[in-house]
Amino acid sequence: MQPRGRIVVGVDGSAPARAAVRWAARLARRTGGPLEAVAVWDFPSLFGEHGLVPPALDGFEPERRAAEILDEAAADCGLRLDCGLRLDRRLKAGPPGPALVAAAAGAALLVLGNRGHSTPPDAPLGTVAQYCLHHAPCPVAVVRADGTRTGP
Repeated sequence: MQPRGRIVVGVDGSAPARAAVRWAARLARRTGGPLEAVAVWDFPSLFGEHGLVPPALDGFEPERRAAEILDEAAADCGLRLDCGLRLDRRLKAGPPGPALVAAAAGAALLVLGNRGHSTPPDAPLGTVAQYCLHHAPCPVAVVRADGTRTGP
């Protein structure tokens, strides 16, 4: 399948996500469509005596870290503007599954790693990939850390 149009790829810094970015970049170069790398950040909360409150974590800046992960993914994959690939980077706040589904609105394809940092290594799919497979408004390709994929 050769999708026409925007390709969205989820980025979280994991090995499968890095493989997904490389796979999506190769496809975007072939099709001539833009590639949009999306990193989602969510500030963790704790349930305390006053309800749901953010923890006191000195120096913890999830939005800044998500931006760094986007930069690392682009550098790791050799994505430079001079290579002819149009790369847009987007940070989104919120739970990753719904945020990626929203980012994929109007896209030709959503590309994800099969699992992120918190998924056990023997699990074939993480919760975000499962969510996106069920709710994405476009086809979804799931890429494993070795660069093989499932999906369209």
